[in-house]
Amino acid sequence: MQPAPIAAEPTHGSRAGLKKPRGSAAPRYNTRMSVFEDHREELEHYEQMLGRQRGRLAVALDLVTNALVLAGQHAVYCHTSRGPGTPKRDVELLGGELAKAKELIQSVMEDLRAASSTR
Repeated sequence: MQPAPIAAEPTHGSRAGLKKPRGSAAPRYNTRMSVFEDHREELEHYEQMLGRQRGRLAVALDLVTNALVLAGQHAVYCHTSRGPGTPKRDVELLGGELAKAKELIQSVMEDLRAASSTR
């Protein structure tokens, strides 16, 4: 029986005992790619349609929406003993904060749209 592979070291800091596997590239989820590189096509598309600021906000809104969906999926499978069908408190708080961030982004986009239409 072979031992389990050693996890790659996270890019945000080092942890004792974790080493990068030899001869293998770090997994994609462990790399820190700039949002401008990772979402280049979406940024170009929305910036062309909406302008630079609103285009970037549109991509940010999509990312926050994706995070909300992931938090919601996690809440379905990660329950707490405080009540059947209720997610853990951290997942509940995460979803609430993401919803607030989404609301702020939407309000800025609306303000920019109103400002551009009055010019």
